[in-house]
Amino acid sequence: MALTTRTRSRGVGRPTALKERSRLDTAPVRHFDYMLLAAAVAITVLGLVMVYSSTHRRIPGDELYFVKRQVLFFAFGLVAMGMVIAIDYRKLRDLSILAYFGTITILLVVLAPLGSNIKGQQAWFQLPGGFTLQPSEFAKFGIIVALAGYLNQYRGELDAWRLTVILALASVPIGLVLLQPDLGTALVLGVIIVGLLTMAGISGRQLAILGLLAVTAVYAVIGLGVLKQYQLDRLTGVLGDPRSEASAYNQEQSVQAIANGRLTGQGLEQGTQTQGSFVPEQHTDFIFTAVGEELGFVGSVGLLGLLGIVMWRVWRTARLARDYFGTLVCIGVLAMLGFQIFENVGMTMGIMPVAGIPLPFMSYGGSSLIATFACIGLVLNVSMRRFS
Repeated sequence: MALTTRTRSRGVGRPTALKERSRLDTAPVRHFDYMLLAAAVAITVLGLVMVYSSTHRRIPGDELYFVKRQVLFFAFGLVAMGMVIAIDYRKLRDLSILAYFGTITILLVVLAPLGSNIKGQQAWFQLPGGFTLQPSEFAKFGIIVALAGYLNQYRGELDAWRLTVILALASVPIGLVLLQPDLGTALVLGVIIVGLLTMAGISGRQLAILGLLAVTAVYAVIGLGVLKQYQLDRLTGVLGDPRSEASAYNQEQSVQAIANGRLTGQGLEQGTQTQGSFVPEQHTDFIFTAVGEELGFVGSVGLLGLLGIVMWRVWRTARLARDYFGTLVCIGVLAMLGFQIFENVGMTMGIMPVAGIPLPFMSYGGSSLIATFACIGLVLNVSMRRFS
């Protein structure tokens, strides 16, 4: 009798244990992508080191001025990432229309008197403590969520009419960003849209038409005088236009700095170009030159390797996503990061035009760092919930 009771108890307990184990296996926390987060954090820490090296002599009496602010931005970025992770990404799918109109609203408001003009761009909100906020950086996050939601809703129905609607909706935020004018962010938004449409399965013919429309739009923007002269000079400088000699100075100094680094670099705080402040905007758009000069080829390859890990993990999550919306979200983030990395590194090496695009996680700037970590939060969100 005792043996029978013991056997029954084991029989009852085993299914319960299996259910508990199954529940634990599908718990979101078990599928958190620590490698993606570790790579992003490692790049950011390296960015802090290079920001310090390129700015510690700029503010007399406070050599950590820029570093302290970037650490604060880093903390806010982690908070933003945590907030995105906490909300099931499938709820964001249902709120995609709000993401779109929210993006349009902040881009409109910054063009109003509430926004501030800094260095010729009406693209900032002034905040207490001397901080600024750039809404166009957060527009990347909003467009990814909004367009992924729309494409998910009309999956398999991407005909000429739907494509026209998408292009009409996409032209609004891109147009508002160009009015600031912010050519770099407008290009990033365009790449995000093309990446998502390609993933959604538009035909080769539609893609060709899209390319022709993009070329037409570029000529229209130039013809209407939306861009400032220095922005046009940036685009033509990489082609060797003699009229763009002044704007080509940045790239000349940038290429020289990278060449100085050779194999192992000149050492932290030892770079002649970096410490002499010969490269303008070196702690922001041209941060890669500090890596190239002071850490050399080895350090540059290490940084690109870390960025490659981030790209790989985002691509991996896109492939493993539970649903179509999750895949689209990851592809949007992948397109954003891939283009920014290629364009930023390319312009420092003189093979791409200077477009004012920051290097993800590395460049000094709060809006870019916070928005990028929020996008990483989207990817982590998809990865965590692929079995739930």
